[in-house]
Amino acid sequence: TINDETVELVQPYFEMEDYTLQHGKKVCGNVAGLLSWTQAMVVFYGVNREVLPLKANLAKQEGRLKIANAEKEKAQAELDEKQAELDKVQAKFDAAMKEKMDLENDAETCKRKMQAASALIDGLSGEKIRWTQQSKEFKSQIKRLVGDILLCTGFLSYCGPFNQDFRNLLLKDLWETELRAHKIPFSDDLNLIAMLVDQPTISEWNLQGLPGDHLSIQNGIIVTKASRYPLLVDPQTQGKAWVKNKEQGNELQVNSV
Repeated sequence: TINDETVELVQPYFEMEDYTLQHGKKVCGNVAGLLSWTQAMVVFYGVNREVLPLKANLAKQEGRLKIANAEKEKAQAELDEKQAELDKVQAKFDAAMKEKMDLENDAETCKRKMQAASALIDGLSGEKIRWTQQSKEFKSQIKRLVGDILLCTGFLSYCGPFNQDFRNLLLKDLWETELRAHKIPFSDDLNLIAMLVDQPTISEWNLQGLPGDHLSIQNGIIVTKASRYPLLVDPQTQGKAWVKNKEQGNELQVNSV
């Protein structure tokens, strides 16, 4: 119930010199308490007059804060919902990007393989004619194989003691004539050396001391492939040197006569 008018009416009493707590105690203790109470109420009124607008504003701001918090919570809920949707979309996007990268890598790998295959095909296309011709030649060789083997075995079995001319006489004039008479297919240009030994072996023989002419190589074939022990007529000792070098690793024993 205190107002400005009440405060204004008591102001003259507050200005009196004896309106103090000390003077009131001299008169009566109850009077001193009442005096102190009136002073306190005026001070309280002055303070409360400034505090009340602040309280009203505080209540107003608390109301606004409550509304703002409610809106914030609602917005946060919407944000969480959108974030969850975003996470799902991001996961799908990451999976799609990974699949895209895998497909690009597979496509690049396939492209490299295709390029390598194309280069290989281009490189081998020139071999097609030769392979076709060789395929036909292989079929023809299979048909001629019996006659060729007969000539090779005959050479190994019977041509050892003879010189080159007589070996050619046996092969070309006698045995090939017999094969034709019995209609046994064989190769007209049969190369006995290529048929019975490969080139690396011939090169190894040459390093071991065997001469490189056809007769010497034929003799080497007979020595190494014939089933009977060879008898070497070797006035120049080339065969002896070759045999010793060739069999050196097999602990060859040599008896001098």
